Amino acid sequence: MVQSFRASEIIDIARREGKVTVEGLAAHFGVTLQTIRRDLTELADSGKLDRVHGGAVLPSGINNIGYEDRRTLNQASKVDIARKCAHDIPEDCSLFLNIGTTTEAVAAELKSHRNLMVVTNNMNVATTLVANETCQVIVAGGRLRRTDGGLVGTLTTETIRQFKFDIAVIGCSAVDADGDIMDFDVDEVGVSQTIINRARKVILVADHTKFQRSAPARIGTLEMVDAIYTDRPLNDELMQRCDEWNTAVIICEPTE
Repeated sequence: MVQSFRASEIIDIARREGKVTVEGLAAHFGVTLQTIRRDLTELADSGKLDRVHGGAVLPSGINNIGYEDRRTLNQASKVDIARKCAHDIPEDCSLFLNIGTTTEAVAAELKSHRNLMVVTNNMNVATTLVANETCQVIVAGGRLRRTDGGLVGTLTTETIRQFKFDIAVIGCSAVDADGDIMDFDVDEVGVSQTIINRARKVILVADHTKFQRSAPARIGTLEMVDAIYTDRPLNDELMQRCDEWNTAVIICEPTE
C-alpha cells in the first residue's frame, strides 16, 4: 500500500501543479522510480489520480475541483497569465470578465487601468475592481453560486445580451484534445456562449493544467477565441489547429 504520508503529499502536489511526474516524485521523496510507479498505480486504482505517460494528473469527472483548491492550483502561472493579459488590454474600453480564478487574477491586474467599463458575473471580480475608482463595474444578475461567487442562469444571460463588449476575458474548466472548451456546470455553459457571442474580441485565459483535464459540458471550440493566454506551449496538433483557426497563442513567461 502507498505510505499514507506519501499519498497525501502526492495528491497535494498534484492539486498545486496539476500533474505529478514519476521522476520528480522519486527525487522529492528519495525513493526509487519503481516505488513511485506503484504509488501512482494504487492512487489511480482508488480513483484519486489518473495515470498519464510519465506520471499522473487529477482525475477527470463530472465535478470540478473545490474553489479554494482551484485558487491555489498553479497560482504563480495564473499571475503570469493575468499580468500579460492585463498589459494587452487597453484603457477606455468595455470588458467582460467571467467566472474563474484566472479571470479573478486578471481583475487584480486591472486596478490601475483607467476608464474601463467591466461587466461581470463574478462577485469576486466586482469586489476586486471596487478599488479602481475610474472603473465602472456592472454585475450581471442571476442565481448566486455560493461555492465561488459566480452568477449563472437565465437572468444572467439576459443581462449579458444587453451589451456588446470590446473584449471578453473568459476562463474554462478544461480544453480537450480536439480544442473543445469545456465546463462542469451546464448553467454556466449558456452564459459563456452568450459572452462569446456578444464580444468583438474573445480572450481565453487558461494555464496548462486545463489542457490536461476533461469536463462533461461543451462551450465551443478554440476557433471561437481570438487569443489564448497560457503558461506552456500547446501540443503540436492543437497548435496547428489554432494556426488554422487564426487563434493566437500567447505563452506568458514569469516576470522578473
